[in-house]
Amino acid sequence: MPDTALVIVTLGALLLLGLVGDLLSRKLPLPRVTLLVLFGIACGPSGLALLPVNAETMYPLISNIALLMVGFLLGGKLSKEMLRTCGRHVLAISALEVLGVSAFVLGGLLLLGVDPVVAMLLAGIAPASAPAAVQNVTEELRAKGRFTDTLLGIVAIDDAWGLIVFSVLLAAAQVVAGNGGSVDALAHGARDLGGALMLGILVGVPAAYLTGRLRPGEPMQAEALGVVFFAGGLALWLEVSFLLTAMIVGAIIVNLASHHDRPFREIEGVEWPFMVLFFVLAGASLHVEQLAEIGLAGGAFVVLRAAGLVVGAFLGGQISGAPAQLRRWMGVAILPQAGVALGMALVAGNAFPALRDTVLPLVIASTVVFELAGPALTRLALIRAGERHDRAARRQTP
Repeated sequence: MPDTALVIVTLGALLLLGLVGDLLSRKLPLPRVTLLVLFGIACGPSGLALLPVNAETMYPLISNIALLMVGFLLGGKLSKEMLRTCGRHVLAISALEVLGVSAFVLGGLLLLGVDPVVAMLLAGIAPASAPAAVQNVTEELRAKGRFTDTLLGIVAIDDAWGLIVFSVLLAAAQVVAGNGGSVDALAHGARDLGGALMLGILVGVPAAYLTGRLRPGEPMQAEALGVVFFAGGLALWLEVSFLLTAMIVGAIIVNLASHHDRPFREIEGVEWPFMVLFFVLAGASLHVEQLAEIGLAGGAFVVLRAAGLVVGAFLGGQISGAPAQLRRWMGVAILPQAGVALGMALVAGNAFPALRDTVLPLVIASTVVFELAGPALTRLALIRAGERHDRAARRQTP
């Protein structure tokens, strides 16, 4: 079969898998995200190896497009109304869970005798989350309410906090290792955050003013996608965080455009096919066999990360006066972890080539765990918080 035909057939088959996952998720106590990742594992090199060799080359482009949409939609959740209602909880919980998980991982690994440099790198990687998985679970359950708004606000900004912590701990690890370059690590983090903020403002402000001008009050799909892709492409070109750039653009539009909800509806209308491809190909790219290499340090990392998120979120909720349900379940809801952690692991591996074969396999293995179990726990947290509003919830209502 010619290459072009093979690619098109593969994309069609993967999208149909998404339909199967959607149907099965209504019958099984698993979110469709987890099912799609499992389908990807089954089709990929760790399973039956059904995907063509060039399928892996599609993943970077598809993942970037999917994450740009996710970032833009999450930014759209940071409206003035939401921040007035949940802003105190979002800021307190996101800050405490990032600090909490880093402290738990660093302290716990040091007590177990792990190399201090490795412990610092893993503590910097631990706060990274998976906003795509969290958002998709909320959409699947049609979750609504304060818990959901707070959750989406947290995953919209915790990667920004996480990037700061990662840059600081990477710099500290270089000092401990005697490598120097700590200033470069901090400068890289500052450039990533500052560049994303500036670029988001430069694109977001004119976009908020211009959106809907071609057809008054009614942005076209091409217009909304153009803004998102333009901002994301510039971010990739300038080598700043494209996810944060898209979030900032979304946050600016939702707060400055009087008809702010329409651009987000346009993106929501085309998001799901890309998300199907994103999660299936993400599963296909996972090396499940590396779970066998996770060892004591990897197992401790998984447990310490989970404990740090739960405790940190609880303390943040306690300090901000959050309701009991929010304090109790928010840490569980934010457990998913995916591509951002792998990106940080690659940066850490480049900074410490001698530790690359230690850090990267461990992060990949732990990501498999959180990629599969995390969405199911997010789903459980939303149900326990009483914010599920899909068909199953309506059937259970007397």
